[in-house]
Amino acid sequence: MRLVVRRVRPTPGSQLALFTDFDYHAMVTDRDGDLLQVEADHRRHAAWLALAVTAHNLGRPVGALAGMARATAATLRRRLFTIPGRLVHTARRLHLRLPANWPWAEAFLTALTGINALPMRS
Repeated sequence: MRLVVRRVRPTPGSQLALFTDFDYHAMVTDRDGDLLQVEADHRRHAAWLALAVTAHNLGRPVGALAGMARATAATLRRRLFTIPGRLVHTARRLHLRLPANWPWAEAFLTALTGINALPMRS
């Protein structure tokens, strides 16, 4: 195991603090190899993790709007996010066509109506 601590100058927009000349970023790893390569891999993993957490945090309220508040992420993905439908243009309007016998069409449309009802920020 090794502890890697990186010292960098604060970037514009970072949190202000008195008497802070540097920001410190620490990571603990048991990987061997070049320090720059290990750190780059750690940063890639951190970016992937941030995207996964964002997707999870957006999926929970959509599941709640659909009436599936206690559903797992896999269930929401299978029932709501992998839609067997098409977006079609008719009469210069965009419509969503869902299969006639799709069992979760009503839950999806309920969530979509709830999302559209959210107020827009300006």
